[in-house]
Amino acid sequence: MAQLQLGEALKQFLDKSKLKNGVRAAQIEGIWAEVMGKTIAKHTDKIEIINQTLFITTAVGPLKQELVYQKEKIIERINEVMGEKVIKQVVIR
Repeated sequence: MAQLQLGEALKQFLDKSKLKNGVRAAQIEGIWAEVMGKTIAKHTDKIEIINQTLFITTAVGPLKQELVYQKEKIIERINEVMGEKVIKQVVIR
């Protein structure tokens, strides 16, 4: 039987599990302020991932518009920080 490092075993488990999107969303929430800045993070209400689509919820109209313009940059930054292609699309609500 091959031995795996704990981190690698957890990664393999999550890749096959339905928990993967929830864990990734939590990871993104953890780095959101670093990636997008404290002001944007403060006014972001919810972050979800469904099928490699990042859903960002905010009640602030001007912020919604700004995030719409930055979709490509958001995808690029998050994928870079996560070290893999986690996000393909961004939807602002």
